[in-house]
Amino acid sequence: MVAVTHFSDRLADAVGRKRSQLVVGLDPVVERLPDEVGGDIARFCFGIVDAVADHAVAVKPQSAFFEAHGSEGVRAFEQVCAYARAAGLLVIADVKRGDIGSTAQAYADAFIPLADAITVNPYLGRDSLEPFVDACRREGAGLFCLVKTSNPGGADVQDVELADGRLLWHHVADLVRELGESLVGECGLSSVGAVVGAPFPAEVVEARRLLPQAPLLLPGIGAQGGAPGEVAGAFSAGPASALVSASRSVIYASAGADWRDAAHAEAERLAREAWGVSLA
Repeated sequence: MVAVTHFSDRLADAVGRKRSQLVVGLDPVVERLPDEVGGDIARFCFGIVDAVADHAVAVKPQSAFFEAHGSEGVRAFEQVCAYARAAGLLVIADVKRGDIGSTAQAYADAFIPLADAITVNPYLGRDSLEPFVDACRREGAGLFCLVKTSNPGGADVQDVELADGRLLWHHVADLVRELGESLVGECGLSSVGAVVGAPFPAEVVEARRLLPQAPLLLPGIGAQGGAPGEVAGAFSAGPASALVSASRSVIYASAGADWRDAAHAEAERLAREAWGVSLA
């Protein structure tokens, strides 16, 4: 039985068992849902969870798509997190919170009980992350810190050159590495990971160099143009050291009556491709 104290150990166990590094993002937009769910975002997400559970290690519900529906959406977010965990999937709550002091603590208290890991914004500095790191240590949860994001506009801030010639995101990666050094599990990986955009393969390789023990969450696969084969360098620390994340290309693979089967097939394809890349 693997140790479950650290999120990274649970992640490594799931990757090994399923031979997959696929994370499926849950971004429910009512106008794109199949007719049969009647605009019910929770029902749609339940169907996607069922469809991808054999081939994904985690789902990543994006809270904004739920919060847009008010209190009912927040309730649906909680229900989807619980449903996915009951289905044996890890849950990465994509909340991208970032604040300081008691507010950061409140965010940690709100989201970490719902999910196995959450996304956070480290660009407010060390004190904006420490409450989340403390909660991870206490609850055995994980963090994925935004380091080099997949949107082109991220370069406006993240690629600013510092006085020593490095880029700002390199400095942030160093901060993430330092915070994660005390949360390394038996698998050799930290429970503090980094979000690095898959559409930037060279930056993925550099992030792996700067963050040798951090799991890398690689969004931008599929609809944003990234492919598992382009991020092979992320897996140099082992098969569980990176996760490929796809959302729209999986959950909206079909809007017809075959939407579950289409999501299942796309998840299977991506998982197989990523696993092969990780072993190459």
